[in-house]
Amino acid sequence: MNATPHVPVSVGELIDKITILEIKVERLPSQQSRELADLERRALEQVLGGLALPDVADLRHALRSINEQLWEVEDALRDCESRGQFDEEFIRLARSVYRMNDERARLKAAINEVTGSEIREQKGYAEY
Repeated sequence: MNATPHVPVSVGELIDKITILEIKVERLPSQQSRELADLERRALEQVLGGLALPDVADLRHALRSINEQLWEVEDALRDCESRGQFDEEFIRLARSVYRMNDERARLKAAINEVTGSEIREQKGYAEY
């Protein structure tokens, strides 16, 4: 039985997922987890490679960078949580998450625009 659904997503979402999997392949603690992440990454890279797209390497690099920053901030937040440290540093880190997620959404939207993606993620948040 093959339980691998094929779900239409935006090009930005596909590239975002690939960059997150690249990070997981580098950072997950267990070899088995890294191998499974790499299996998924390769499958998604194959899908991406089958699309006739303009070059979005700079946007992809920026998206990976923001995802790496998010990974580091989430790790720092979990560390604060484990120590019961809810000080100004915790607040600064927590606030940075939504700012980075806004930048992540902006980059995915830019990829969708450049590639002419038919599916485009929609976001709606209060201004800050």
